[in-house]
Amino acid sequence: MTDLLKILVVDDEIPMTRVVGSYLERDGFEVAVAHSGPDAVTAAREGAPMLIVLDIMLPGFDGIEACRRIRQFSDAYIIMLTARDEEVDKILGLSMGADDYLVKPFSPRELVARVHAMLRRPRIGAVGAPVAEEPIVIGELGIDLEARTVTLAGAEVDLTRTEFDILAAMASRPKAAFTRRQLIDAVWGPGWYGDEHVVDVHIGHVRTKLGDTAAEPRFIRTVRGVGYGMGNG
Repeated sequence: MTDLLKILVVDDEIPMTRVVGSYLERDGFEVAVAHSGPDAVTAAREGAPMLIVLDIMLPGFDGIEACRRIRQFSDAYIIMLTARDEEVDKILGLSMGADDYLVKPFSPRELVARVHAMLRRPRIGAVGAPVAEEPIVIGELGIDLEARTVTLAGAEVDLTRTEFDILAAMASRPKAAFTRRQLIDAVWGPGWYGDEHVVDVHIGHVRTKLGDTAAEPRFIRTVRGVGYGMGNG
C-alpha cells in the first residue's frame, strides 16, 4: 500500500483510535481520526478518505446516522464497528451503506487485515482489469463496467461501491447462479472472512434501488438452494 491512501478512524475512545491508527500508519496509510458523529461527517467531507473505520456508538449522533450522511457525498469503503454482536446493528449499518462490519473486541491486526482485503478487492473495471467494450444491458437496466455507472430506464441509479460490484459480478455472467461465497470471492476477495449473509443485505439494498423484489424479480433472482443470479428466472 502507498502512503497516499487515506483512512479515517472514528471512535469516541481515544486510546482505541491511537492504537488502530498506529497499526495502520505502520502499514503505510495516512490516518485521520474523529471522535463523534458530526466530526466524522466533517472529516469525511473535508479529507476524502478512501476507507472509513466507523464505530456505531458515538456522541452527537451514532455511527449509523453518520454512515447515512457520509453516503450522501462519499463512496469511501466503510467498516462499521460494534461493541455488541447484535444482528440489528449489522443490518442497520449495512442498509445505510456500510461495506463490512467488525464486532468488538477485535485485534487491531484483524482490522488491518480487513482493510487490506477491502482495498485489494478485484474490482471489475479497475485499472488493468478487463472491462466490457459495451455496457451490459438487461431489459431497462444498463451497467457500464468501465464508467462504473448503472441506469434504469435511462435514469442513473446511485449505488455504493459494494452494491455496484455485486451487481456487476452477476451481470458479467447473466446466465450463472452465484453462491454467496462466489460473490464474496468476486467482490470482497478470497481472503475475506466473516458472515456470508452480508451478501443478502447488500442484495436487498440493490433490489430496493432498482425497484425490484424477491417475490417478483425483474433483474435479480433468488436461486433456491444456491444463491442469486440475474434475470427473472
